[in-house]
Amino acid sequence: LLCVQSGKTLNDPNRFKFDGDGYYLKSSEEMREYWDKEVPGATDSTLLIAERVESYDDVYSHKDRMPRFDVPEGQTTASWLREEVARGLRWRLPDGVPPEYVERADYEIAVITDKGFPAYFLITADLMNHAREVGIRVGPGRGSAAGSLVAYALGITNLDPLDLGLLFERFLNPERVSMPDIDMDFDDRRRGEMIRYATEKYGAERVAQVITFGTIKTKAAIKDSARVHYGQPGYAIADRISKALPPPVAAKDIPLSGIVDPRHDRYGEAAEVRALLEQDDDVSRIFDTARGLEGLIRNAGVHACAVIMSADPLLETIPLWRRDDGSIITGWDYPSCEAIGLLKMDFLGLRNLTVIGDAIDNIRANRGEDIDLDTLTVDDPATYELLVRGDSLGVFQLDGGAMRDLLRRLRPTGFGDIIAVNALYRPGPMAMNTHNNYADRKNGRQAVEPIHPELAEPLRDILAETHGLVVYQEQIMQIAQKVAGYSMGRADVLRRAMGKKKVEVLEKEFEGFESGMLATGFSGDAVRALWDTILPFAGYAFNKSHAAGYALVGYWTAFLKANYPAEYMAALLTSVGDNKDKSAVYLSECRRLGIKVLPPDV
Repeated sequence: LLCVQSGKTLNDPNRFKFDGDGYYLKSSEEMREYWDKEVPGATDSTLLIAERVESYDDVYSHKDRMPRFDVPEGQTTASWLREEVARGLRWRLPDGVPPEYVERADYEIAVITDKGFPAYFLITADLMNHAREVGIRVGPGRGSAAGSLVAYALGITNLDPLDLGLLFERFLNPERVSMPDIDMDFDDRRRGEMIRYATEKYGAERVAQVITFGTIKTKAAIKDSARVHYGQPGYAIADRISKALPPPVAAKDIPLSGIVDPRHDRYGEAAEVRALLEQDDDVSRIFDTARGLEGLIRNAGVHACAVIMSADPLLETIPLWRRDDGSIITGWDYPSCEAIGLLKMDFLGLRNLTVIGDAIDNIRANRGEDIDLDTLTVDDPATYELLVRGDSLGVFQLDGGAMRDLLRRLRPTGFGDIIAVNALYRPGPMAMNTHNNYADRKNGRQAVEPIHPELAEPLRDILAETHGLVVYQEQIMQIAQKVAGYSMGRADVLRRAMGKKKVEVLEKEFEGFESGMLATGFSGDAVRALWDTILPFAGYAFNKSHAAGYALVGYWTAFLKANYPAEYMAALLTSVGDNKDKSAVYLSECRRLGIKVLPPDV
C-alpha cells in the first residue's frame, strides 16, 4: 500500500517504508508490560477512564437529530404541516378540493406525524420554494416521493399522485422503518447556491457535505500489484490478466476472490484467468497481492449530492473533515450518519433543467412568450407527433437510437405511455421482451391474455394501463392487496423481499401470499401462476413514481423541441459546449431540422 501511494516499486531501496516490527494490534499483556515500565499505573488508569463511560451504545444509538424548523408561535411542526398542506391543496386545486384528496392528505399527515417527520417535509418544502423564489429551476420530483400528495401540496413535487395512480406507501408507510428519501433536482449551475442557502439558514455548524470512500476495485488492484512488483514491465502482465477477466455485469467486475471460489456465481466464467494463474508464476504472484489490495480504501472524496443536516452542532455528534478549500465534510459515510438519526438530503444538479431554463429564456427573448411549466398540460398533439416519429434526439431519457426505435414501435398517445417507456427501457424488462410486448399489445398486434382465468377480473383495473403486463413496483403492491388481503405496508415489504431474491425470505413470503389468496377464494393453480409471473418481474419492475417524475421532464423537453425547435436546440448546444462528440450530433440534428447555426462572431 505504501508503494501504491508513493508510486514506488518493492525492489526500490529508497522507497518509503516503516522500519521496526511493532506495527500490529498488541494484546493487553503486551500493553501492560510496555506501559507500566514507562509510566507505572498507566494501564490501570486507562481502564478506569474507559469504565466510567456508561454506555458506548449511547454514542451510536439512533436519536431524533432532525433539524429544527421554526414555526409560528402556538404551532407545532405537526399542526403547521397540516395548515401548509391545506393551503397547498387550495393552491393546486383552485376549483375546490375533492373529498378523496382531503382523505388522502389526512392519512399521509397521520403517517408522517407518527413517524416524526413533519420537520423534514417543511424543510424540504422551504428549500424548493426558496429555489423558485430566486429563479433556480427545480425538477418535478424523482424517486418514490412523487407518490406523496403532501409533497405535491407543499410544492416539493409537481405530479398529482391521485391523477396518476401513484402510491404513498411506496414512499412511506406505517410498516416501513427507514427514513423517507426526497431527492431534489436543481439547475446544475446553481446547485451550490442551494447548499449555501441551507447552510446559512440552518447553521454552518449543523450542515455538512458527505464523505465517500474510494475502494480499490478488481482491475485497479491487479494494475497496482503488477506495477509495485515489476514496475513498467508489469503493465503488460496486468493487461493480460485484465483481458482474461469475464466481462463486467451491470458495470461490476467479478471480485478476485470469486475467480478462485467454486461457490461464486460467476466462477465458471473465470476459467481463462485460472489457467493463467497455473501457467505463470508472475501472474500468480500479482494475483495474490492484488487479492490483499482489493476492497481496501484508496482515498476519501465528497459525495456528489448528499448533504447531512442536524439539530445539534455536528462537531458534538460525528467526526468532521475540513478540506483545504475550507468546506466541512462528515467523517462518516451517509448510512452511518443516518443510523444515528442525522438527516441526509440529496441536492442533485440536473443538466436538463439548465437546458429547459435556457430554452424558456430564449423563447421569452425571441418571441415574447412566457412558458409556465407548472401549468403546462401533458396533452400537446405536436409533442406526441414528435415522439411517434422518433424525433427525440436531445429529449431527456428518450435520446438514444434504440429508444427512438421503441417510440416508433410503441407510438405514444398519452402521458402514461411516456411513463411506461421510461420504466420499460431497462435491462430487465428488455431481457424479457416486455418493452416489445407492451408496444404490440398497445397497437393491437398482440392479444392481452390474463395471467390465469380466475385473475382476469380481479386484476383488470390494476393491469389495464399496462395492457395486462406487470411493469411497475406499485402494481405488485396493489396485486398483493387485492388478491391476498395484504395491507399496503405489508405489500411493500413483499415487493422489497421479491426484489432481493433471497430464497429463505421468499419461501416465508410465499406462505403468507398463498394463505392470503386461498382465504380469498382462489385456487392453488391461480396462486402459483400469479407468483411465478410476478416473481421474475419484481427484480426489475420499476418505481412508477420515479418513472413519472422523469417522464414529465422528458415531456417538457419534447414539448420545447416540438414547438420551439430553434430556442431548444440553442439551449441544448450551449449545455454540451465542452463535449465535441455531442455537439457534432446536435449540430447535425439542427441541419436536419433546417435550423441554421452561425459560426462564432468575435
